[in-house]
Amino acid sequence: MRLYAVVWAGALRRYATYRVAAVAGVFTNTVFGFIIAYTYVALWHLRPHLGGYGLPQALTYVWVSQGLLAASGIMGGGFESELTERIRTGDIAVDLYRPADLQLWWLAQDMGRACFQLLARGVFPMLVGSLFFPLALPHSPLVWAAFLVAVLLGFVVSFAIRYLAALAAFWLLDGTGVTQIAVLAATFWSGMLLPLNVFPGLLGQVARALPWSSLLQLPVDVLLGTYSGWGAAGVYAFQAGWAAVLLLLGRVLQSAATRKVVVQGG
Repeated sequence: MRLYAVVWAGALRRYATYRVAAVAGVFTNTVFGFIIAYTYVALWHLRPHLGGYGLPQALTYVWVSQGLLAASGIMGGGFESELTERIRTGDIAVDLYRPADLQLWWLAQDMGRACFQLLARGVFPMLVGSLFFPLALPHSPLVWAAFLVAVLLGFVVSFAIRYLAALAAFWLLDGTGVTQIAVLAATFWSGMLLPLNVFPGLLGQVARALPWSSLLQLPVDVLLGTYSGWGAAGVYAFQAGWAAVLLLLGRVLQSAATRKVVVQGG
């Protein structure tokens, strides 16, 4: 495991070198936070308890979501482009010869990226939001700790989904299309546009049962106190279950892809 810890730390240092990009990202998240927050203010004035949230809870959802947006990889920007390019050029053969597990290697790297983005682009937008809007942020450090656990599990689920999308490049000439479809799916089903609690009827039930709910909706609900105690444990079980299923599926797809590379002499 020491190897993957080194990979994680290396990814953290790698993304920390792009300070200008991080500052630009913070500015973008903050600006969009204001735009979406004022939209929510107008919407919640018309429907004061939409989705079971009061206005402070809805505004908290906005700013926490903006803080998690880059870290959770909803819009991409992680390992996907690099992995698909290595598959396209055949450099993936070098990766397969390394004395390391391919999936764990990229997981460690993506977790390093996610942790940096959480610190660099997650904290400041929430601080700005708390200065201008009445947010329902908890005071208990235990709630924040529970929130961070849900966030980290969401990172693993996000990686597993994007890893599956990237592996499609083994069978396609260009994996960009699949990656873009994955981004669109994550944008809609994660609750980035609207909280999944707002989705009506069967659509809402399906949205909350899909793995993308682990990325934003469930961590924010843990922070808001919607889930606590055994409820939070149920959230963790849901996230860990999806992570296990998706990682296992990625392992199966990776094995099939490896056999394809060997047959083709890639």
